[in-house]
Amino acid sequence: MRMETSDEDLALAAAGGDNRAFSALLERRYDTVFRLAFRLTGSQHEAEDLTQDVCAALPVKLRSFAGQSRLSTWLYRVVVNAAHDRRRRAATRARAADGWGDWEVNRRAENAETAAEIDWLTITMRALPDDLRDTLALVLDDVTHREAALVLGVTEGTVSWRVSEAKKRLRALRAEQEASL
Repeated sequence: MRMETSDEDLALAAAGGDNRAFSALLERRYDTVFRLAFRLTGSQHEAEDLTQDVCAALPVKLRSFAGQSRLSTWLYRVVVNAAHDRRRRAATRARAADGWGDWEVNRRAENAETAAEIDWLTITMRALPDDLRDTLALVLDDVTHREAALVLGVTEGTVSWRVSEAKKRLRALRAEQEASL
């Protein structure tokens, strides 16, 4: 595919079965999907899994892309939805595993040790409620408030408030951590 071909045109061609268009689109957008997945999950391993899930489902999902919006906005929504689904499944597994005693305690301790090695922003973003984390992850990925509003299905004002609230909570967490040192 030529470099001048827009993401939207590649997506429409891929939806029609053009494998070269799909490959070009995937090559162009893979890092974007992974970066957002990492911000949403806070874990490289989880982000890799989520990115693979999204890429595997993309050929079918592209059939619903009508080209009426930017592909990036549509793709962000696909990734956010996949992250929500993954969180719901993880919560269900966690409830099922509740009460497994020492094994579960050790597993959680190992996860906490792994999380401690991740940079401060990623760790503290995980402490935010899902709506604030999702919004902040999109904005940190250079998505405009307007695009984030479209992806999340909220108003631009809500996006602005969420970003402000997330920043306020992150500052409070930073101050709390520094005070405890």
